[in-house]
Amino acid sequence: MQVAPIPDLDPEINDVRTGTANIVNRYIIPNEDRLHWDHPDRPRLAHEIQDVVKKAGLWAPHLPKEYGGMGIGFLKHAYMNEILAWSPFSNTLFGVVAPDSGNQTILLKYGTDEQKKKWLEPSIRGEIRSCFSMTEPDAAGSNPYAIQTRAIRDGDDWVINGRKWFTSGADGAAFAIVMCRTEEADGTGGTREKMTQIIVPTDTPGFKLVRRIPVWGLNSNHCEIVYDNVRVPVTNQLGRTGTGHQAAQDRLGAGRVFHCMNSVGQMWRAFDLMVRRAMDREVHGGKLEGKQFIQGFIADSYIDIQAARLMTIHAAQVIDRGTSDPRTDISAIKIFVPAAFERVVDRAIQVHGAMGVSGYTPLSGMYTGARTLRIADGPDEVHRILISKIVLGKYHEGASWDFGV
Repeated sequence: MQVAPIPDLDPEINDVRTGTANIVNRYIIPNEDRLHWDHPDRPRLAHEIQDVVKKAGLWAPHLPKEYGGMGIGFLKHAYMNEILAWSPFSNTLFGVVAPDSGNQTILLKYGTDEQKKKWLEPSIRGEIRSCFSMTEPDAAGSNPYAIQTRAIRDGDDWVINGRKWFTSGADGAAFAIVMCRTEEADGTGGTREKMTQIIVPTDTPGFKLVRRIPVWGLNSNHCEIVYDNVRVPVTNQLGRTGTGHQAAQDRLGAGRVFHCMNSVGQMWRAFDLMVRRAMDREVHGGKLEGKQFIQGFIADSYIDIQAARLMTIHAAQVIDRGTSDPRTDISAIKIFVPAAFERVVDRAIQVHGAMGVSGYTPLSGMYTGARTLRIADGPDEVHRILISKIVLGKYHEGASWDFGV
């Protein structure tokens, strides 16, 4: 990976990008075979690399400095993500791993001092892990208001009943942040005021881990959970009652940008692998690079990556400025980037032939990840509806759309 300073970019962002690239290039990519979870060298090697990251001041970009993080803010973190994404092992080694990173961000914003001391600080120190429990098998993920898991107030406790799945990282987690419906017994309360996020320790009676959900035919730590009369104190509630939907949007809006910058970084590596393969591979009397089909692959992938990257950076800038509604830009990248990612990796797999679908390159993992991302954080169709509603709303107000904002 070659990363040069970007002209006219904040020098601090350039320093973060080049510093991150140096570590990923030098310590992570050459050791990927030994960084797999089941390799005996992983614990020692991961600890050594994490020490290098911390000494370089690049640990936990999502956390403020008072909690041991970089305190670099949203836009710098977004730029850092495209470099981290070159390896599937980078995020763990830089201290920013979902779902813990998202839960930590929510606890920072909505947590009480007591909640931070009990759950956030041990999570940051790596003493405990957490999971986020929102998606349900019997409710469309595209409609967060359809959630059926309920928390009923009983004195000083919430009593939770419901069924979740794709609760990421649940097996081995110390606590879950659970999205619950909390309207009054008579059903009063506006639609957006009916959701609340509640911290549930996983050793609470009634918290039942049913199974790990296979993903693409492989084992995963996305789990199905049954909440059977789970009783937790009201003090485990995050924020005021009814702020659950806003907390989820706070998490998902930024998360979509990070996912897209992560996708750009993976596209970048897939592109690099494809071009090098085209230059090296002899086929039908010449190198692959001399074939017009392959030249078309290179050009089309270049276009996809540039478009995806610039769209994502623009969305991040809109969010960072805070002067206009970023929802159209967030939805646009959520639709375009995973689809572009899928196309770029598909071309790289085609150029690699049988090796492309083997376990000897990261391409197969990238491909399934790209396809999954078209569903995660809201399916494409919902984001298309949102974009059209916002655009039509502008025109119905007598205005037109300004693509320069």
